[in-house]
Parts: sequence; C-alpha cells; structure tokens
Amino acid sequence: MHYESTRGGLKSLESAEAIKRGLAPDGGLFVPDARVEMTLDDINKLVEMSYQDRAVYILKKYLTDYSDQEITDCVYNAYTTEKFGDDRIAPVYRLNENVHVLELWHGPTCAFKDMALQILPHFLVKAVRKTGETSEIVILVATSGDTGKAALEGFKDVGGTEIIVFFPNKGVSEVQKYQMVTQEGNNVHSIAVEGNFDDAQNGVKEIFTDSGLAEKLESANYKFSSANSINWGRLVPQIVYYFSAYADLVKNGEIQLGEKINFVVPTGNFGNILAAYYAMEMGLPVNKLICASNDNNVLTDFIETGVYDRNRDFKKTISPSMDILISSNLERLLYEVTDRNTWLINEWMEKLKFDGKYSVDPVTKKKISGVFWAGYSNENETMKTIEAIFKEYKYVIDTHTAVAVDVYDKYVISTGDITKTVIVSTASPFKFNESVVKSIFGNDSVKGKSEFQLLDVLADKCGLSIPVGLKDLDKKPVKHNAICEKSDMKNIVKGILNV
Repeated sequence: MHYESTRGGLKSLESAEAIKRGLAPDGGLFVPDARVEMTLDDINKLVEMSYQDRAVYILKKYLTDYSDQEITDCVYNAYTTEKFGDDRIAPVYRLNENVHVLELWHGPTCAFKDMALQILPHFLVKAVRKTGETSEIVILVATSGDTGKAALEGFKDVGGTEIIVFFPNKGVSEVQKYQMVTQEGNNVHSIAVEGNFDDAQNGVKEIFTDSGLAEKLESANYKFSSANSINWGRLVPQIVYYFSAYADLVKNGEIQLGEKINFVVPTGNFGNILAAYYAMEMGLPVNKLICASNDNNVLTDFIETGVYDRNRDFKKTISPSMDILISSNLERLLYEVTDRNTWLINEWMEKLKFDGKYSVDPVTKKKISGVFWAGYSNENETMKTIEAIFKEYKYVIDTHTAVAVDVYDKYVISTGDITKTVIVSTASPFKFNESVVKSIFGNDSVKGKSEFQLLDVLADKCGLSIPVGLKDLDKKPVKHNAICEKSDMKNIVKGILNV
C-alpha cells in the first residue's frame, strides 16, 4: 500500500513516510492509493477478538511497510486497560432496541481523540527509524479543544520530538484549557491564539507550507509533522472503532452479520465521519452516515446543496470542539468521490482559500448525498436532548453527543428510517459539565460554581465517578501561559525552536 497527495504533488510514498510528513508539501492530504477490502468473513473474524486484535487486523492492511510485530507493539502499547479504564477500550452502550452509543471517551483525556493520539506517537517513532530520519520531529497542532490535550498527553517526553499546540484563547471550555496549560513534559508547548479555531488551523497550515521556514528548520535539524487529523496516522486508527462497534453488535445478537446499520457522527473537521466512510468503502455494512453539526452548520449546507461556503458568522457554542468553518478532511472525501481528480481538488481548494467558497458539480453532489445525510442542532435543542436522554434512560451525554442524538431524531422524522443506529459519543460529559448540569438540573444548579466545582455536582447528582484525568485539574500548576496574535504564530514557533 502506497500513499499520494490529494493535490497531485507526491505519489508512491510508503505509510511511514506519509505519517512522518503529516501534510504534503503541496498542501494536500495523504490518502491510500488503492482500496482496502474487508469481506464479511473478515468481519466475522473480528467478532470474538479483543479491541487490540481487531486494531492489528485492520491496521495491517493499511500500514504494509510496518511489520506485524511493529503494528502489534504500537497497538498494545496504546490501548491498555490502565489508560482507558475499560478493557473493551471503545464499549458500545445499548440505549434502546434501535439505538446504541459508541463510547469513545474512556481514554486518558476523556475524548475520542485518544483513540488515535495514544497510538500516533508509536507510529511516528517507528516511522522515523524506518525512514532513516535523523532530524528532530516538530509536531504542530491546531485544536478546537480535545485534540490539543490528547496530542500533548500522547507525545509528552517522546524522544526526538517537540510538540507545539495552538488553541483559540476564548474558544475552549475551562476544563479543556486547564488540561492544556497544566500539561507536564519537557518537550511540550501550549499557546493560546487570539482568534478562533479556523485562525489557528490556517496559521498551522501556512507554517507547514512555508518553504523558507522549512529550509531554516532543516539546517537546524528539525522537520515538521502533524498530530491533527490531516495526518493519515491520526485518521487510520479511527477506522478501527467502526468495525469494532459493528462486531460488538453482532457478538451481542443485536444485528445479524451483513445487516446494514447507520452511524451518526458529530463532526466539525470531518475526520471522524471520514473514517466511517473509509470503513464503509472497505466493506462495512453501512446504510447511511449521518453528519451532525452544531450552529456552525457549514457541512450541513454543503451536503444538502453542494456549495461549501465559510463566509458566515463564526458561532461560539456549548459544543466547542465542533466550532469549525473549514473542514479540512472534506478534501479527502472529494478526492475519493471524484475518482482522484487532482485538477478539481486544486481548483476547489484555491476557491476556498481566496473566495471562501466553492461549488461541486452535480455528479459529485449526488455521490455525496447518496452516502451522507446531514443536519444540525442549535443550543436549545442540544440542551433539551441532554435533559431528555437523562430523564428517559438515566444516561448522561455531553454536548457533542447530544448534537448527534438530536440530529438522529430529525433524520428519523425526515426519512422514516428505523435502521439500527450507532451514535458516536465523542467526549465525557464531565468535560462540558456546566452545560450538562444546567441542561439536566436547571440554571440554579450552576450559579456561583466553577466548572471544577461542577465536576463534583455532576458526579453526585448522577451517581458517576469523576474521570482520573479531570480530577483536581484546577489544583495543578499552570505551566503554559503564552498568548499570541494569529499573525504571530510563525514567530512563536521560530522562538521555541530557536531558528
């Protein structure tokens, strides 16, 4: 299996090289150059496997330049019961006869990003050795909240790396912010940006594609890579949990092997739902992929109209990890559904960069709408959903998962489709406790209380345990207090690296 850039500049790279680079020099994203297949017999084999063995089975098909032992080492070092607090790693919770919840937040930072960012450092360390790289790898990350902490935690004190995370200063929750600014590690740097996530993401992309800076770095023995989902090494582990969820449903007698199901994915940068698309293309029996957005509903509009338009007000919401107007991973989907037409991809991405919008052709739109259904949930609907799910099932969901549940309800009303469905739950309710407590118990329950006090309130009122990664977070010393303008991100990186 080899990899190529969505913009045509690089082809025939092995996976280790693609993972090490993160982003192609032409600004494109790396994708596999051939389709991987999983038959029903393959899926049946997964049913009795552990999560770790399922991961090894699937990852071997994509990372063909890694030995079986290397992949096994990566998987078993990443997905431990100690780190995830559950030997199932990504358990499936039965909400009712038709709806299940895939819990992806049992990792050390309480968000689904751990599913990829606990294994990416292992991939990267091996990639550096396999490619004969002698430079120190600088991991650059833009985060809307969860990726930053998960990347910092995954890469802390990993030899031969420095990790620099940029997050929107006023665009993350207090819990998310404290997770990043209290991060320990000799090679970690966390910087707040005066702007939103798109500003941080654009700044990181500009740094990546600055050839002059790349030359300076090379002379100082540094090379950039990424821990964002633009890195294929971040995306490929996410494919695993879709197969794992399906295998669990078969194992538990909820579905028959070969029966199609729906997945509902709350998403902003399109990476999580793109992993579901790759799983479907491999052969996972999927009926519909339901794309759930918050008030920043650029993806909903795109899937419905074929016009991607980021020229709109950016809204700060109670589901901040989805507060995104430029969905980077959509480029990979467009590449796949246009039969790898790099000319079209370059044209659309240029229009997005300079005009803030582009329109796809009718054939492309039809292909996308044949697979995806899209909807969005506003804040009031999101909060009502959290309350309703708790009242009916005594099950607590966070604000992002609630967006998915509400959009699923709208999907059923709109289509009448009652295919068995998996809601992809992306974060622990403790990470967004103020909104969750307010939704369930009313405004008075949060008055005069900090997010850190509300951890105890949520635990006590709902009979839950505060996750280890969040307990006493506010008592840890702040180690990173830098704030920069979006125009100064490049200078910040130069200063950290002394180039």
